[in-house]
Amino acid sequence: MTPTRTVLVPPARLVRWFDNFSTRHGSPELQVREGRLVAHAPDGARAEAALPFHQVYDGPPTAEDLRRAADAEVRWGVLLVRKGGFAVAAGTADRPLVSKVGQRHVQGRTKAGGQSQQRFARRRDNQARSAYEAAADHAHRVLLTEFGKVEALVCGGDRGAVDAVLADPRLRGLAELRTEPWLAVPDPRRQVLDQAIADARSVSIEVTDPND
Repeated sequence: MTPTRTVLVPPARLVRWFDNFSTRHGSPELQVREGRLVAHAPDGARAEAALPFHQVYDGPPTAEDLRRAADAEVRWGVLLVRKGGFAVAAGTADRPLVSKVGQRHVQGRTKAGGQSQQRFARRRDNQARSAYEAAADHAHRVLLTEFGKVEALVCGGDRGAVDAVLADPRLRGLAELRTEPWLAVPDPRRQVLDQAIADARSVSIEVTDPND
């Protein structure tokens, strides 16, 4: 099976990335197919570049034109949730216009048994529920109230935790705006959120390496 991998490339580094692809694999043929810029190299390598937030690319087949399209303003949102905290942000460019990072204590698992384990599990579930409610409160404020409404939402952290937050009735409709990539992040902190925003706004390139 031909190996494939996906890389996230910020718009500012996109032209350089395609230059390096050409250096490694030979000058590629560039085509626009199904809303993506596709590069076919002489040695068999292939790269399919997709705009962030499920945007469809229909411009000229050049890396520079794709970069311009990737830099276009989109009303984006980012939501990261784990049991240890949450982060939410919204904006139109590379920096959020509204954001919030918060932590909530949720106890870890215990090795105790019997009734002690059951009480511990109930307490842990209540703490997690409280954390998700807090995350939903701020998601509603950031993504729907202060910012207005986002056009695309990138999520990350723990899938079950994100689903629990988006199940809040106030956030009805946001789940339909979710786009790739899924961001596997640790407990959200400001630095984690900043990197998540950069990844969400990056061009996703699926690279097929040449056969040996």
